[in-house]
Amino acid sequence: MKQLTDADIAQMAGSNFVPDCDATRRRVRSELKLSTRIPPITKNIPEHVILDLHHNTEEQAWNKIMNLVISGTRRATIITGASGILHQKFPQWANESILSPYIISYVPINNGSFDVKFKRNKH
Repeated sequence: MKQLTDADIAQMAGSNFVPDCDATRRRVRSELKLSTRIPPITKNIPEHVILDLHHNTEEQAWNKIMNLVISGTRRATIITGASGILHQKFPQWANESILSPYIISYVPINNGSFDVKFKRNKH
């Protein structure tokens, strides 16, 4: 391995240093043992969430449900209210929209809420 001179270091500090290839990046990470020095960030993802959509517009409700899907939560109680557009829209969204691939199942709990099981988010 080449020893860096002060001029090399000054040149790298004065510009945006980018390793020239993936092999170099992997070798540097390995030599510095970055995987053991920087612990992985663990998310604290709750298993069950209660999402109350009262007083939300359709757009707000859609955004909250999509954020819930992205969060990695596995199960949720989604409260839509007994009457209103959200109670009618949620089954449509769960069956026919881009939301449907993320939902394993949903069951009406009572006249105003649903118990929803989501697929595991691999991101």
